[in-house]
This record gives sequence, structure tokens and C-alpha cells, in this order.
Amino acid sequence: MKENHQFTIHTNKEKLDIDVIYSYLHHESYWAKGIPLHLVQTSIEHSVCFGVYDECDEQVGFGRIISDFATFAYLADVFILPHARGNGLGKALVQEMIRYQPIQHVRKILLATKDAHGLYSQYGFKEVKNKQLFMQIFKKGMYERAIYSKENKILPGKEG
Repeated sequence: MKENHQFTIHTNKEKLDIDVIYSYLHHESYWAKGIPLHLVQTSIEHSVCFGVYDECDEQVGFGRIISDFATFAYLADVFILPHARGNGLGKALVQEMIRYQPIQHVRKILLATKDAHGLYSQYGFKEVKNKQLFMQIFKKGMYERAIYSKENKILPGKEG
């Protein structure tokens, strides 16, 4: 657990406010807009999660690490709520995440960002020089088109 003035950051999943995380990802993020609640819950279940809390113990930020803890790690869903920005919490959160002991010896840590290159470069992240090495399957509009069962299986849904 790390303290930053009146703020704390830790990995206790029991303290996470799923409603705060879901609301931000579903309504405000550019990378997961429209994501269904149960997918947020599943992603949390299968990741190392970092919650950022204010002096009243209210959650004001979040980030998660997806990793095999041997060769690869991916930082995902990193955010600080708008009302809590400007206090260095984004920096503190990223620093805590990349210093997380189980990923200290992985060879590659990746992330994707549209607008926070300056933040991440402070911690050693660099743009991928040889972009031809990377490929992806990106299912654009997946959250809008698919209807999921509670077991996270895609059911026949809307076309298009």
C-alpha cells in the first residue's frame, strides 16, 4: 500500500467500488465505452487491480495489470476521476503499478494510450519503433453489437 498525502493506493480487490469503475469505463473512457458491467467484473477478477482512494476512503482511481508474471505484462484501464486529477495521483498510480513486485522481472510491459504519452514516458515507456511486430484482432463495436450471457458467452444478438 502506498500513501500520497491523503490518498492511498492498494491491490485489495474487496475495497474496489465496481460501480465507480464501471461508470467511468462504460460512460467516460474512450477505450471501453459501452462495456457491459459483467465484462468489467470479469476483467477485474482476472487481473491485479490497483484502487486509488481519497481521505474519505472513496475510490477516485483505478488501474489493472494483466500478466503471466514471467515474460509479459499489460497495463490497462488506468484512470483518475476528473475531480481528483491534478494531485499527482496518475503518476503515483503508474509508479505503483510498474513497481509491483511480481512483474519486476518480466521482459516486456505494454500499454495503449491515445493521450497520456507524456505521463507514461516518465516511467520508461517508449513508442514501439517496429510496429510491424505487433498485430491485433480488434472487434470494433463489439460492446454495442454483442449480447452476452451471464457466463460471458456471446449470444446471437444485433447484426452489424
